[in-house]
Amino acid sequence: MSARRAPVYSGDGQTAGEIDLADGVFGVTPHTAVLHEAVQWQLAGRHRGTHATLTRGMVSRSTRKLYRQKGTGRARHGGRGAPIFVGGGIAFGPHPHGYAYTLPKKVRRLALRSALSARAAEGAIAVLDRLDIPTPKTKALADALRAPRGEADSVLLVTAAPHEAVERSAANLARVRVIAATALNVHAILAADRIVFTRDALQRLVEALA
Repeated sequence: MSARRAPVYSGDGQTAGEIDLADGVFGVTPHTAVLHEAVQWQLAGRHRGTHATLTRGMVSRSTRKLYRQKGTGRARHGGRGAPIFVGGGIAFGPHPHGYAYTLPKKVRRLALRSALSARAAEGAIAVLDRLDIPTPKTKALADALRAPRGEADSVLLVTAAPHEAVERSAANLARVRVIAATALNVHAILAADRIVFTRDALQRLVEALA
């Protein structure tokens, strides 16, 4: 099998041939610097930034002036809450803030193409001809993924749209993650050992990225 073709499996786990993968999405030369930037951008967006310290105005210390301003020969102080005292506030400590920043759309799209092309070159992509799971059923999903998954430890199942029944079916399957094609991202692609697309999801992804 070439790097730009992927095996196709039927819903009952039978091999149903191969499918050509679009060169514009799965056949580009992976750009490692862009991949790194995209992963860093995603992780930064997940960083909650809830760390906080108390300033001198927040600590519970007396605000009474320690001694008179002049004539003692000592440094001037206004209260025990100053940062130089034990139990005082922190002068330049961290405060809650977001770490998210904007990554250009062209860079994000190139990163997706690079990640998909790298996985295609590894032969880590498979396609499910159809996935008919109208109600949550773990066994049905496990049977459908058994052949496409092969010996892979972790699987990323990409559906055409958010599918609650499939997502709930995967809840009890170890290292199986379900994601919609519109939410597909570089980190998820690189984290999985095997990427399984439904045929509709593959078509939607190619239309969005080609």
